[in-house]
Amino acid sequence: MTEFFIIIALITSNLKMVTDHTFYPQLEKTISALQNEAHLISDSRKEQLDELAEVVLEKLEKDGNVSLNFICTHNSRRSQLSELWFRTAAAWYGIEHVFTYSGGTESTAFNHRMVAAVERAGFHVKKLTSGSNPKYIIQSGPEDHNYYVMYSKKYSESYNPQSGYIAVMVCSQADEGCPVVFGADARISLPYEDPKNADGTEYESKAYDDKVREIGREMLYVMKMLQYHLAH
Repeated sequence: MTEFFIIIALITSNLKMVTDHTFYPQLEKTISALQNEAHLISDSRKEQLDELAEVVLEKLEKDGNVSLNFICTHNSRRSQLSELWFRTAAAWYGIEHVFTYSGGTESTAFNHRMVAAVERAGFHVKKLTSGSNPKYIIQSGPEDHNYYVMYSKKYSESYNPQSGYIAVMVCSQADEGCPVVFGADARISLPYEDPKNADGTEYESKAYDDKVREIGREMLYVMKMLQYHLAH
């Protein structure tokens, strides 16, 4: 962890949300708990998160806005969840001009187990289409008009930014199998273990709920770092 972000971590330990955004009650309860769980993030992991925070900060200061594309193999679980949580964390801490997307090296579907897990965390889900690759609107609050349509897609699909974005590789397989991410200004490796390993077992729901909490606390940690710097 850089010295700069060590100092920020100490100062921001008691920061609260500063946004006027209204969150659904269950989701607000979830976020309030997660923002106090930074101690569960290892020091080595914080170094990776600090690197992401620094790159996002540089883009915001240089361009006035930043787009992130979270990439894994199938765009079905971890990348979708990272996209959703990074956007939600930005709203929680009142950080504007942050735009999030996700994609895969191939497309499948936004896994129904992960969709159910984000609902249990307090997000509201509206299914727009059926079929093998349904589209969803997932909202963090009743007045959340800045939502994105979420569905599985390749990272290069026209719905996603084509240039000037930060590519965040959230699975090792995609990171290793995709040596070049076309159009990205920066690339960050931030791998997560896949909860699909618990599919069909008695631990399935817990594995997905734990992944929601893990990615949620880490995206909130990144935004807490950004909030402090942008406020000073």
